[in-house]
Amino acid sequence: MRSSLPIVVLAAAALAGAHAAERPVTRGEEIVVTATRFKERYVDKPVNVTVIGAEDIRASTARTVPDLLSEQAGIAIHDFFGNNAATTTVDLRGFGIFGAQNTLILVDGRRVTDIDLSGVHWSAIPLGAIERIEIVRGGGGVLYGDGASAGVVNIITRSPEAIGNRAGLEVRAAGYGTRVGELTANYFRDRVGIHVTAANLESDGYRANNHNRQGNAQADLRYLTGRGEVALKLGTDNQGIRLPGARTVQPSAGVNQLATNRRGTGTPLDYAQREGNRATLDWIHETELGEFTIGAGYRDKRQTSNFDFGGFPDYRVVDLDVWSFTPRVRIAHRAFGNANTLVAGFDAYRWDYRLRRSNSPVNVGQPFNIVDASQRTEGYYLHHTTRATERITFTAGARRERLRITASDRFDATAPGGAFGSGAPAGGHSEWEHAHEIGLRYQLSPALALIGKTGRSYRFANVDEIYETSPAFTNQFQFLRPQNTRSREIGVEARRKTGYFRATLFELDVTDEIHLDAFTTGIGNTNLPPSRRRGAELEARRPITGTLTAGAGYTYIDARFRQGAFPGGGFAQSNVVIAGKTVPLVPRHKLNLNASWTPAERIRLNALLTYVGEQYMDNDQANTLGAKIPAYTVADLKLVYHGKDWRVSAAANNLFNEKYYNYAVRSQAAATPDRYNAYPLPERSFMLTLEYVLK
Repeated sequence: MRSSLPIVVLAAAALAGAHAAERPVTRGEEIVVTATRFKERYVDKPVNVTVIGAEDIRASTARTVPDLLSEQAGIAIHDFFGNNAATTTVDLRGFGIFGAQNTLILVDGRRVTDIDLSGVHWSAIPLGAIERIEIVRGGGGVLYGDGASAGVVNIITRSPEAIGNRAGLEVRAAGYGTRVGELTANYFRDRVGIHVTAANLESDGYRANNHNRQGNAQADLRYLTGRGEVALKLGTDNQGIRLPGARTVQPSAGVNQLATNRRGTGTPLDYAQREGNRATLDWIHETELGEFTIGAGYRDKRQTSNFDFGGFPDYRVVDLDVWSFTPRVRIAHRAFGNANTLVAGFDAYRWDYRLRRSNSPVNVGQPFNIVDASQRTEGYYLHHTTRATERITFTAGARRERLRITASDRFDATAPGGAFGSGAPAGGHSEWEHAHEIGLRYQLSPALALIGKTGRSYRFANVDEIYETSPAFTNQFQFLRPQNTRSREIGVEARRKTGYFRATLFELDVTDEIHLDAFTTGIGNTNLPPSRRRGAELEARRPITGTLTAGAGYTYIDARFRQGAFPGGGFAQSNVVIAGKTVPLVPRHKLNLNASWTPAERIRLNALLTYVGEQYMDNDQANTLGAKIPAYTVADLKLVYHGKDWRVSAAANNLFNEKYYNYAVRSQAAATPDRYNAYPLPERSFMLTLEYVLK
């Protein structure tokens, strides 16, 4: 790490925390998390966890789950259009464009990160249905397996038994023609309860050709058995969005659409549609031996998209079915005179994938490519927590997982648009991988702890990453080596009733990173040369006065390739050395400042300031473009007034009207080395929200 600032800050913070611990300490309220896949006390676990509670969500200026996550240290987002997170990816600890494949997203403990590159459907998760969000930083490969190299985000929905009998209506109106309506209802009596949420959004969007319509509904049914519960959760969602494409900049040709037509579109015919359904069933039962959970789930989604490509249209329909079976057990026992726990489990997932490619919706009945793929994973894991003393806790765990994938591509040259296509020879692949971790927590005082963790995690290539073209532009299945990540971190945290402080240093060494190779003559994926992420995370929150509370979060990440080069060739740059170069789309500095002021009993003003440093553009692994995504600062305000059964709030997002973007991609063509495409995000907008609750 070239800068010594994070180390100096961490050392100073640790000294300050130790000094504060000499004063009388009041322990904060007990925090319960699911970091071990069971509800447990956080305070004796060597894990790096941030919990965003229901009240935090209501108070935040965020409109979507990615907005909420971006307020936390260590997390960056990349948003193409800024229209209700329709095309947003979340990146934890500096994986750039493939952050979404290295940060595992869960809803109620089940993965919603799929085997394609479509990304998480954030609109399927209404904010009103969320009880809390748990962010577990550091590799989560032991407990969750594939794709948790940087960490895990678990979105936990509200339980009927914790809310009470009530119904609510929320309506919002915001800039760029945005209208939102959300209904909630909850009923619980004796041992039976149900919670229902339904929401709908319509927005014109900041850009031309960016109208967004999305709706979702979900129901949570619970039956308490006395020694556990049975939970059935059902959900459905859909989204239709127009795609405005990029704004092109090429100084050598005198082109700068960011300046001349920032909100315009070059793709007026492009659009996408998503529809999905899901159902999960969990049975939790406590015995004298331990707590057992048997979970089963099903999820499907259909995605259609149309890209015109200048008169050479590509129309696609993708169907995906996901089955899961996730039994596990937590056994409590005693060792060293203290309580210890062993978690053991088995995860089985099956994805059935079908892609149909055509040149128009009219002709999709006779597609020129039909790609079928089936992927199965079976993973076994053990995770033990040892209370060596009242102050020292160890954790150790291991996982073994098998991947099996088969794929075929049926090509019809007689289909409309199929004259110049090709089919990929059928193929299959099987792979075993493993993960392990060791953690330590040392409680210096009731409020101050040191935490350390090291481990290994992995990621398998998904279907979209193996179905690509060769240098001769013929379709093929390219089975890549699994990606491996070795992680290390050490930190200090102080938690009191009045606030908290956390500081962490981390290092990730990545080998065989799975990535799109933009330099070869074809458009193929590859395993990248080794890379390393080093960084620091700082978070703090405390009251300033009786009515004012302030918080801050700072992230420093130095992400670099350690060695290697891209071969390139053809129309692209060749033999590009990337050793020592910075990984694209990873800002080195990120700062969040927030404050909450309560001038009167029913009035609250919340403010958020976010600074994100400059970053290299996607495809610029060589760091030679000569231009970067500029640093930007965005400020948000939210004023809330609470009545007895109602609430009204007014918010201003991007208050100072920053003209910014956080995703851009460099041209890979050798003939246009200074060209890039950027995706501008919304300027200043306002939002008014009305809520009414009937109890």
